Amino acid sequence: MSETVTDVLGTAGANTAGEFGAFVILCAVCGLFGAVVMDVPMTRQEDGFTPAYVATSVLSRSSPAEVAFGAAFALHHLTGVLAGLLYAALYLLVAVGVPDVATVGGIRLLPHLVATVLVAGFVYAFFAYLVFPRAGGWIYEERATAVSGRWLRSTAVFGSVLALVVPAATTLL
Repeated sequence: MSETVTDVLGTAGANTAGEFGAFVILCAVCGLFGAVVMDVPMTRQEDGFTPAYVATSVLSRSSPAEVAFGAAFALHHLTGVLAGLLYAALYLLVAVGVPDVATVGGIRLLPHLVATVLVAGFVYAFFAYLVFPRAGGWIYEERATAVSGRWLRSTAVFGSVLALVVPAATTLL
């Protein structure tokens, strides 16, 4: 028997359109929380918020040195929200096609793990292979390996937070 999105959401306690909206909003908030926690390793690393400055500079078509901290900070956290929304979409897509073998918190374990890994991988790859090379300049030429490695560690923190917080938060639905 094939499951529907409604069946999948029922596992997360979301049986109506309002509960679906609550699930999506909850995932967005979890993504924001992941970005906030990610601030800790980013601020403690030598290159700090370089990924946020670079991403903002690419969007604004300016150099990373011209980007204000507030703009980079806001974009970093907005990206966390968008990653949370991506998680919700991937979770629902994967859960429809995967049998329910176990649950953790208020969601299915296997789709949760797949969605978490895909989102964290996408966030890392999007910056490291698409955004960062487009920025070019000395930071890319001289520090690409270091910045990408630090970004990988920061993204791992984000993925870990998402992996822990989403199941806990969905028990509230």
